Amino acid sequence: MNFEELMLRALTNAESFKYTAKPNPVVGAILWNGNEIISEGYHEVYGSHHAEINAISDAKKFLGKKFDNFSELTLICTLEPCSHVGKTGSCAKKIVSTGIKKVVIGSIDPNPKVAGKGIEILKKNGVDVVVGIHEDIVKNQNKYFFFKHTNNRPYIILKIASSLDGKSHMQGDERTIITSKASREDVQILRASCDAILTGGNTLINDNPRMNARVSFPTNQPKKILLTSKEYDKELNFFKENNVQIFKNQDLTKIINSFKDQEICSILVEAGPKLANSFLNLDLIDEIIAYTSNAKLGNKAISWFKENNAIENYGFKLESSYKIETDLKEIFKKNG
Repeated sequence: MNFEELMLRALTNAESFKYTAKPNPVVGAILWNGNEIISEGYHEVYGSHHAEINAISDAKKFLGKKFDNFSELTLICTLEPCSHVGKTGSCAKKIVSTGIKKVVIGSIDPNPKVAGKGIEILKKNGVDVVVGIHEDIVKNQNKYFFFKHTNNRPYIILKIASSLDGKSHMQGDERTIITSKASREDVQILRASCDAILTGGNTLINDNPRMNARVSFPTNQPKKILLTSKEYDKELNFFKENNVQIFKNQDLTKIINSFKDQEICSILVEAGPKLANSFLNLDLIDEIIAYTSNAKLGNKAISWFKENNAIENYGFKLESSYKIETDLKEIFKKNG
């Protein structure tokens, strides 16, 4: 195997932990002796050991059997080893202490706390460093993490469920279920992929949603963000987990900018037309995921948008489209 193949293996296997490593990036590491893989390590759970540490720990079982000294090994890791001490120690310093002499890195870490500093530690200690193997795949795999540290705010996805005639819900307080069970199950997976879910007071009161990720696999449950100036009942389903952040002011830009220093890289907005359009008007949405039923709600229902083809009018283009039972799922990305 060459370095490109080893990097692809690390990237592929790291993907298994994308729901439990978040909001940290998924990272894979492989120790290679030139002929065979000695060990592999992955960042499996947020707050636990990083991939490089797990690979080094596992390799120790083979010391004196498959290799005599760590200096014989090359470390392949998908993301730059961290330089700072956070919930865990510095991976770069740990690598140096083992005596590893070559490190092949997929991409530089965009986090300003790292961003080249890990590589600098390695090079200053005589480690040969290669950077940029499948960098585009690394960035795509951790797109929320890279976006957050490039733009100083989380990546924001707007999810809408629409009738065929573009409606959100019936007038009044009665909850309107538009899409199929299969679409609603797909939304659970979408929730599991995000670090936080944001909603407004009207949705909270009218729908009494849980807004957690109800999935069959382990995941770090998204935090919850509530924007409302209204009174609310703390006994509602939304508050059953103690991870709710509440904002009463109406300055959406200020609210989103406040997440700059929080460990939230992605936010899923699940709200009604009023709040959804407020986000769109302020150019705060990066992606729209629309689930459209084949049923119509009629003239007495509330529209998502005031104009036809409003998603495109907000500067989005359709990236993908496919059926989920009788519904249509469309993903729109911001132009440019």
